[in-house]
Parts: sequence; C-alpha cells; structure tokens
Amino acid sequence: MGQPKQERAVQTRSALVRAAAEVFDEYGYAGAGINRILKRAGLTAGALYFHFGSKEGLAEAVMNAGQDTVEPLLESRGLQRLVDVTLVWAHRLGVDPLLRAGVELSLGHEDFADGAPFESRRELMAGYLREARDLGELREGVDPEVVARFVVGACTGIQLYSRQVDGRASLPQRVKEMWDCLLPGIAAPGTAQDFDTGVARGERLGRMGAQA
Repeated sequence: MGQPKQERAVQTRSALVRAAAEVFDEYGYAGAGINRILKRAGLTAGALYFHFGSKEGLAEAVMNAGQDTVEPLLESRGLQRLVDVTLVWAHRLGVDPLLRAGVELSLGHEDFADGAPFESRRELMAGYLREARDLGELREGVDPEVVARFVVGACTGIQLYSRQVDGRASLPQRVKEMWDCLLPGIAAPGTAQDFDTGVARGERLGRMGAQA
C-alpha cells in the first residue's frame, strides 16, 4: 500500500525545507534560485507553491524549523536547560545547514527583519528562567525577562563575532565563556559551579538531539 496522503505531505514539506536550507547555506538567499532548490529536493514547483506559496514562505519555514534542532530531548530543567540549549545551539551551528540557514536569514535579509525569531528565542529562554526561579536556582531579584533578553543578544553577538573571526569554529568555547561570566551574577549564591557549561556537554547533547 502507498503512504497515507498526510504522511507524504509531511515528507514533502520536510524535503523542501531541508533542500532550501542547504541551498541558502551554500549560496545565500539571493543566490538560492527556486530551480536549484527543487533540483536538490527532487520535487516539482507545484509542490513548493502548494506547501509554501513562495520562496519567501519557504525561507520563513526554514527559520522556524531551525529551533527544532536546538531543542533535543533533554532531562535538564531550569537554568541547566537554558545553558544546554545554548551549548547545543553552538555545536549544531557548525554541523547543521538548517540551523545555519535560519540564523543567516534572520540576521541578513530585510524581508525577514521583523524580530520574530529573536522574540521566539527570548520567550523560550524566559520560560526556563522562570522555572529556574521556581526551583530556587536564581539569585533573589533576578528578572527572568531581563536575563532572557540579555542571553539572546549575547548569543547573537557571540555568533557574529565567531563567524567573522574563525567561521564559528570557536563558538562553543565562546558560549562557555559567556556562561562562566554570567552564572555567578544570576545563579543562587554558591551554586554557579554546579551548572555544566562545558563544550563537551554541548557536543554530546547535540549528537543526541540529532539522533532523536
């Protein structure tokens, strides 16, 4: 029997998003012609327009899909989960064209400069920080919203710096350094050292997320 229609549609969407991400990553948004994306996906123009409506719609899907590569199945909670998400993000940027393309689109193309990807990340991080507060992991008076905005901005700046200096090779180490500086100021007194910010942790969790 053939695949159910819904399953085929999901696979078609996924193939288009992955192919578009690879082409955006290699050629940039302007250089990523529709025909090039369709050839990479092995699909027709009708499939693209049916599922996404336009190249712009496909690019938005790439940006939205990128977050799924940063949210692996983790057991951590609260502040450690926030650290883990950034560690995995730093690792996956080096190996996953879907995530890289989403980051570049959110930063470098005027059609997508509405701030939505950044606000989505901020709210995700604020949720983990609120959980950390409820778990007693934050210093008294630390505002989850303020810290979330800071972490989004800091990660954005760090990845831009690392991209320009060494093609993001140092990004995992830069993220570790960010947390080593930040945790003593936001974690409950005497607990900053309890949170694992190691590069090796990001690599291990990133591999687990990719296999999940």
